[in-house]
Amino acid sequence: MSSDADRPKSKALGSLSGLLPFLLPYRALLALALAVLVITAILSLVLPLAVRRVIDGFSEDIALMDKYFAAAVGIAALLALGTALRFYFVTRLGERVVADIRLAVYTRVIGMSPAFYERIMTGEVLSRLTTDTTLILSVIGSSVSVALRNVLILFGGLIFMLFTSAKLTGLVMLGVPLVVVPILALGRRLRSLSRESQDRIAESSGQASETLLAAQTVQAYTHEAASRALFSGLTEQAFDAARRRIKTRSVMTAIVIFMVFTSIVGVLWIGARDVRADVMSPGQLVQFVIYSVMVAGAVAALSEIWGELQRASGATERLVELLNLRDSIEDPEEAVATPARSKGALSFQSVSFHYPARPGIKALADMDLDIKPGETIALVGPSGAGKTTVFQLLMRFFDPDTGQIALDGIPLHHMARETMRTQFALVPQDPVIFATTALENIRFGRPEATDAEVEEAAKAAAAHDFLTALPDGYGSYVGERGVMLSGGQKQRIAIARAILRDAPVLLLDEATSALDAESERAVQQAVEKLAEGRTTLIIAHRLATVKKADRIIVMDQGRIVAEGSHAQLVAQDGLYARLARLQFTDGAAA
Repeated sequence: MSSDADRPKSKALGSLSGLLPFLLPYRALLALALAVLVITAILSLVLPLAVRRVIDGFSEDIALMDKYFAAAVGIAALLALGTALRFYFVTRLGERVVADIRLAVYTRVIGMSPAFYERIMTGEVLSRLTTDTTLILSVIGSSVSVALRNVLILFGGLIFMLFTSAKLTGLVMLGVPLVVVPILALGRRLRSLSRESQDRIAESSGQASETLLAAQTVQAYTHEAASRALFSGLTEQAFDAARRRIKTRSVMTAIVIFMVFTSIVGVLWIGARDVRADVMSPGQLVQFVIYSVMVAGAVAALSEIWGELQRASGATERLVELLNLRDSIEDPEEAVATPARSKGALSFQSVSFHYPARPGIKALADMDLDIKPGETIALVGPSGAGKTTVFQLLMRFFDPDTGQIALDGIPLHHMARETMRTQFALVPQDPVIFATTALENIRFGRPEATDAEVEEAAKAAAAHDFLTALPDGYGSYVGERGVMLSGGQKQRIAIARAILRDAPVLLLDEATSALDAESERAVQQAVEKLAEGRTTLIIAHRLATVKKADRIIVMDQGRIVAEGSHAQLVAQDGLYARLARLQFTDGAAA
């Protein structure tokens, strides 16, 4: 993600145009809201006319005066009803649009490749989904409608003021530049401070998210004080930015209100003299005063709303920035049609790759590997050899820098990612458990699976016994990230999920590393059964788990340095033999 320095700055309120695609589907609701808004503004402007009639009609027929009072009450009733309808339509529109924005942003980021999350913290994305969308809700659901209403009141009031007294209106207009100049001058400053404030909040949210998700590690290393200090610093930075924004907005509001009401007092002073000179009637002066107050109130409200619109503009800019991001991994415009179930043949052709965050280090270098359908391949080697990278590229979380990877002879980048990934079942080294029931965690592998199929998968993964022992069995809530389960239990649920997926290619990354000997034996038997008729790739540091593989691929520093059976590789007395001696003899033979 770009830093504060190189992010494009908000261009006045132009960023709010990014909301148009979300507003257009609700044209009817928008039109209703605007219609009611215009009607209520007109009613507000008509009310002072009735007041003038009442004041000037005191000396006239009492029946006529009663009609004026009745008309005033009727206008007030219509105004109340119209205001209520305006609130309903506008608020409903705001909630609907913000819900759509949240969904659009989530839909966008959930499909982004891992390279995206190397550049932005998850907490910042969550901040944009919550804080920024809340700002937009306040604008669509309130500020914009209030702003439009006040614009109508402002110009309508000025027109009625002109008809009431051109002289007094001209004097009022002389004071307009005194109000507009500070709004424009301070508005630019307010916009940049609003963007800075949102960025600081996002940074603090990102830090909080990271440490709270790793609360046990933070506490285990007694890092609470340092984490608190870091979060405190970021929070203070956010507060400082907000304080400067509030100060600027307060100064702007004070200047505007003072200038507006000082102008009104001056105009009223002249108007009072005109009444005494019989140039205008008391009713006309009261009417002019009411319109003056309405116009002044509209200007004051607009100065307040201007600040809200500035903040919303920055928030919209940040959300649109996410929506417009181009992923480094994209589907082809015309994806190759693939069968519902592939044969499982895989090939790496001169594949080289480095991670975006480590441009100077090759994770894979000129890798060539052909895997036959149904073959079981074990990838072994020291940490950092490139084994997990093979899985990352097979799942197309990243694309190779050079060369290509193919499934059944079709390059992966020629297929739609969603279709291609259905051909794989992955058991990662650190299994991901969701904050739901054990049943739903396993069903994640195939959402349409029945409860019976979930149970069969759990039995095959040696998970059935411990799941039935839980308080609510398969329906037991397992906590956020599976905190209520042991490492081995989480791994068996992940394996059950892969078994349930029933994909033609199985990827096991240290799938039995967290299991005790008895569970490992049970899972190993399940994996062997599952591997029948499937292409299986196994990453393991424990060589005892890979002896039965059809072929063992030995990797080191991103290259394949040897391949063959266990016996062949031990006989070669190379890297594999050294690793085998270290494991089976505690290094004594080394």
